[in-house]
Amino acid sequence: MDTEHEYRPVYQTSLVDPAHFWSDAAQGIEWDVEPQQVVDAADKRSARWFPDGRLNTCVNALDRHVRAGTVAEGGHADQPALIYVSAMTEKTTVYTYAELLDEVARFAGAMRELGVGAGDRVVIYLPMIPEAVISMLACARIGAVHSVVFGGFAAPELAARIDDAEPVLVITASGGIEPGRRIEYPPIVLQALELTETTSVRTVLVKQRRPFPTIEFAAPQPATDVLPASEQTVAARWMDWDDTVAGANHADPVSMAATDPLYILYTSGTTGKPKGVVRDNGGHAVALAWSMRNIYDVGPGQVFWAASDVGWVVGHSYIVYAPLLVGATTVLYEGKPVGTPDAGVFWRIVDEHDVRVLFTAPTALRAIRRADPEATAAHRHDLSRLRALFCAGERLDPATFEWASDTLLAEHPDTPVVDHWWQTETGWPICADPLGLQELPVKSGSAGVPVPGYRLRVLDANGNPVPTGTEGNIVIGLPLPPGCLTGLWRDRERFIRSYLSAFPGHYLTGDSGYFDEDGYLYVMGRSDDVINIAGHRLSAGSIEAAIAGHDAIAECAVIGMPDELKGSLPLAYVVLKQGVEIDPEQLRAELMDRVRSQIGAIATLHDAIIVSGLPKTRSGKILRKTIRQLTAGEHVETPATIEDPAVLTALADRILANPPLGNPPITDASAPDHDGDPVAPGS
Repeated sequence: MDTEHEYRPVYQTSLVDPAHFWSDAAQGIEWDVEPQQVVDAADKRSARWFPDGRLNTCVNALDRHVRAGTVAEGGHADQPALIYVSAMTEKTTVYTYAELLDEVARFAGAMRELGVGAGDRVVIYLPMIPEAVISMLACARIGAVHSVVFGGFAAPELAARIDDAEPVLVITASGGIEPGRRIEYPPIVLQALELTETTSVRTVLVKQRRPFPTIEFAAPQPATDVLPASEQTVAARWMDWDDTVAGANHADPVSMAATDPLYILYTSGTTGKPKGVVRDNGGHAVALAWSMRNIYDVGPGQVFWAASDVGWVVGHSYIVYAPLLVGATTVLYEGKPVGTPDAGVFWRIVDEHDVRVLFTAPTALRAIRRADPEATAAHRHDLSRLRALFCAGERLDPATFEWASDTLLAEHPDTPVVDHWWQTETGWPICADPLGLQELPVKSGSAGVPVPGYRLRVLDANGNPVPTGTEGNIVIGLPLPPGCLTGLWRDRERFIRSYLSAFPGHYLTGDSGYFDEDGYLYVMGRSDDVINIAGHRLSAGSIEAAIAGHDAIAECAVIGMPDELKGSLPLAYVVLKQGVEIDPEQLRAELMDRVRSQIGAIATLHDAIIVSGLPKTRSGKILRKTIRQLTAGEHVETPATIEDPAVLTALADRILANPPLGNPPITDASAPDHDGDPVAPGS
């Protein structure tokens, strides 16, 4: 293989000569003003990439592909850009690049006629419908800064983000559809506006969709069937999306500085003021385009599906921007991995739409595995054209990795299952198997090797490098590569305190892990998930991996329990595979043996408790902190990010009825409050 395309030389070049490396990568982007300076790292804590360059992100995602003409002419105008698949409405819509550009330019014109301009913030609160993608790209077109708020957030969470971003426009829909229920969005937006302190919002634009009833608007006031007359105190005017767009002219793109903000994405903390991660235009475009070609091995005309939500960073980066930046086709899916209608829906979409790369969360694979352990539904479909299955969001435990490799893709052994690791803050992968550079051997339990541009280290609590195989704090040497956060929205002090102060000269990922002798990184979990057993620091992730390998276990979560003698002991909550029956005492003994044999005698399992489900965020992360609080008998507010509040209720009832040994019974005063309505409506 040409050394220019081998992983090791490319990675070394990215660290030794980052200016040359990223200058070459920038050639994949169309610039209004070609940057002469690659990076201004005078302040390493917040390097400015391509500071003298100018571009428009929407032009790079749409216009330049259409301008080149049809596929026959060397362009992509008539090629599918967006495939919208809704399991909830049983509808599929395909937009070509030319059609998507027309929709985006017209909506951008409508926003401009509403007075939205460059630098203005726009909050997008939409379900997984094409208008979410159109809104984001339209904001990029006119230089407005979008802030997408996940459609599963309740009014207080939405209000907090509106207060921080101070948008002039809020874009929403009549509602989101979940299996068995519909969630009306306008009442949530109205309540959020009543809770906000800002008066910045001038307009609320509503995309009406079936099967929700039609809303009649009496501009400039909201319709009385949306907001009772006695409550019409909100200053914002409410308008219909279709009516507003119908007479709008196309908007020309606005040239933006590479360092201008493209969007704000708030991290999904459960308490306190949310952190608004800021992404720039130039570094973002360069990094994402590079990643599509070199990590995912996806280029023009190929179909890429990130089975996530546009409200999360995966949706921003790999549903909306990255595939379109390289002229690929992206899939927007409204539905679940199971139950809409069954555990074969992912594989049907892969087959029907010729998906080259599927990117999903391990929790989705675990849900499919639990419902269809033999992957019978998958084997009814042709997956031979699938180049790779990527996972991120939670650690891909070895048991799920082996199921995906040996059962799901048993007929296609050349299709790798790739765990890779990144964060909302980085915006694109930190570690992966870079398939477009050089396909490396995959190691079960590892997130792969450091991606070019990231100077990764593992340090102890004092900031000293730890030996190979020793777990520690994963950090990234500064400056961060392009595409990563440039700061927190209007809160530089919090940015430095949260990420840069713990280990000077480094960005703190907040994750713990270790490198093996081949340079592969094993991310074991959040640093606060480390369990200190008699002075030995063991990650919850390593213990979970041992437990998850048991034939009866679908998934598990391990937390630390206080112990007078050893300080802490691991406690496991386990979910059984569908149809499995086993004596709890037998299971407990077998799991204790597995943990001892795979981790060591020091890792004495306190207990293994069978539960019906584990509380998770909508992006698939297990809410371990919440589980710890419930186990300790603390009062727990239902997290705003939770996928299914009923799972939390069931777990709380289980703990209340049978407290873990040594844990005082939960009294009525300290029991979680589950009397109210769920606070996390679906998308």
